[in-house]
Amino acid sequence: MNPNSFSFQVSGDGSGTLYSKEMQESYHSLNGALQESKHVFIEAGLKQCQKKSIQLFEIGFGTGLNALLTWAEAKRNHLDITYTAIEAFPLPPETTAALGYDSLEPTLQKEAFHQLHSAVWNKTVVLEKNCFSLHKMEGDFTANTLLSKFDLLYFDAFAPDKQPEMWEEHLFARLYERLNVGGILVTYCAKGEIRRRLQRCGFKVERIPGPPGKREMLRAVKASI
Repeated sequence: MNPNSFSFQVSGDGSGTLYSKEMQESYHSLNGALQESKHVFIEAGLKQCQKKSIQLFEIGFGTGLNALLTWAEAKRNHLDITYTAIEAFPLPPETTAALGYDSLEPTLQKEAFHQLHSAVWNKTVVLEKNCFSLHKMEGDFTANTLLSKFDLLYFDAFAPDKQPEMWEEHLFARLYERLNVGGILVTYCAKGEIRRRLQRCGFKVERIPGPPGKREMLRAVKASI
C-alpha cells in the first residue's frame, strides 16, 4: 500500500494513529488510540476469556497495536496465546515505524513491535515460547475460509459505513461457527443493526460501556448449548 495514502495523527491520550485517506477514517479513536485498544480488546475481551491457552483471531491486523498489547498481557499473566490475524492491505514498514509503538509496552523488549511487523506472512511464528505466537494471513476476510477454531475474536475492521462488506450477517455466522463454546467476540461498534445481526447468528450480545469518547461497545458470546 502506498505510504502516501496515510497521514499520522496524535490521539487524545498522546498515542499515535493513522488516518486512511482511502477510507477517510482513522485507524483508532482520536480520543485515544492506546486507551481504546486496551478498553475494547484487552479489558472487555482478553481479560474475560477464562483460559490460560487461547486461540485468538483478529479481523484487521492494521497497525499491530492490538497484537502488541495482547502479547504484553500474555507475558504479564503467563498466558499462551496463538494470535491469528487477517489483513488485506498490510501497512508499509516506514508507516508503522513512525507510530512510536515500540515504547508503549515496557513489559516487552523494545524490538517487539518491529518483530510483529517483520514476521513472515501466512506462517506461524513463535515470538516468545509458551507465551505468544503470531500467524498473519494476507488476504480478504470476506473471501477466506477459516479452518481453525478460536476462543476470542477481535473484530476491528473499519466502521460499517466505511467498509460495509466486512459486517455482513453471513460473515458473523461464519465466525460463530468457528468460535468455541463460551468464546467471545468484541468490537468497538455499537450500532443496533450490527447487534441484531450478531443475535440472529446465535450470539448472546450485550452492550457495555465503550472507551473514552464512545458511550457503548458490543461484546458477544457463543453461549453453551
